[in-house]
Amino acid sequence: MTVVLKGITWEHARGYGSVVAAAEAYRAVEPDVEVRWEYRSLQSFADQALERLVEDYDLLVIDHPHIPLAAEHGLLAPLDGAGHDDELAVLAGQSVGRSHESYRHQDRQWGLATDAAAQVAAYRPDLLPEPPRDWAGVLELAAEGRVLWPYKPVDAFSSLVTVASGNGEEPMRTPGVFLSPDALGEAMELLRKLARLVPEENAGWNPIQAADALSSGDRYAYVPLAFGYTNYSRAGFRRHRIRYTDIPASRNGVSGSLLGGAGIAVSARTRHPEQAIAHAFWLDSAEVQEGVYYDGGGQPGNAVAWESDRTNADSLDFFRGTRATLEGAYLRPRFVHYIELQNSLSGLVTDALLGRIPDDELRVRLDEGVAEWLVH
Repeated sequence: MTVVLKGITWEHARGYGSVVAAAEAYRAVEPDVEVRWEYRSLQSFADQALERLVEDYDLLVIDHPHIPLAAEHGLLAPLDGAGHDDELAVLAGQSVGRSHESYRHQDRQWGLATDAAAQVAAYRPDLLPEPPRDWAGVLELAAEGRVLWPYKPVDAFSSLVTVASGNGEEPMRTPGVFLSPDALGEAMELLRKLARLVPEENAGWNPIQAADALSSGDRYAYVPLAFGYTNYSRAGFRRHRIRYTDIPASRNGVSGSLLGGAGIAVSARTRHPEQAIAHAFWLDSAEVQEGVYYDGGGQPGNAVAWESDRTNADSLDFFRGTRATLEGAYLRPRFVHYIELQNSLSGLVTDALLGRIPDDELRVRLDEGVAEWLVH
């Protein structure tokens, strides 16, 4: 009798095509297991509550900041101690930066890093032989009207974290404090200069919209901060190919980029835990990640795929070109209510960049948010 596993992922070739292609290949590995995937929007992926999803789905592709709440509320099945600990140790050693660690909480593993990402830079190699390597160069190019930067609230918030961390102070590491006044002021000054030099509509854009614009015309040549999408580096995905590269260097070089990505988790309510967990480990194995998962449009979380000559040749060196940024990425705080903090504070950053609120008010409200939400 065939076991049917239902999965929920997010709406993009990277999030959906990848796991569907892998599910089809899995039938040859486990003929008695069928994995059926559905998808939700990118915004829902970032902030939709998991309580309902775990009732309806066996497998969930999720954002790692959800892990503390899911773990402490018993929503997910732990993946350690489930008969795959040798594989788990291998995957820990094949992590891109802190991707694997981001799915741990309270000394247990609640997800596997199926997809690795952070804010990186992107450019059109046919329009720009070499991208700027520091922020002075970025602003110079932006003054020529050739730069895009998506800074809708969640991306503005992410960029603030990235720039401040790169300058030497990681946000939200001190109780009740988002950033010191000097660190916040310095980061906001840079981002405000950038916001004034990019198109007005960028205030409502996400990274996909920026990549679509960069790959479709010839006016814009560079994006300094946006989550990377290897799909845009592949031939035939869009009219023009994009090359991704490390973020502009700050005081700490290319360190500090906000870590994103996606992981696969198993519902604690599943009626088929053994089959669901087995599929998750298979999906994250080096061979699958470098092969059918990548070929289906995925952005692997396994370092073997990042080091592969094949995947890099196919994607304008997407993986090698951004690896340093991923290795030095910033891991968001591990608190149950972090998502509420991010949702409630992100809009303030965009408002401040647009001059709707002063930086002093921004700092007070960010600190109040940290004090309210980042408590155990």
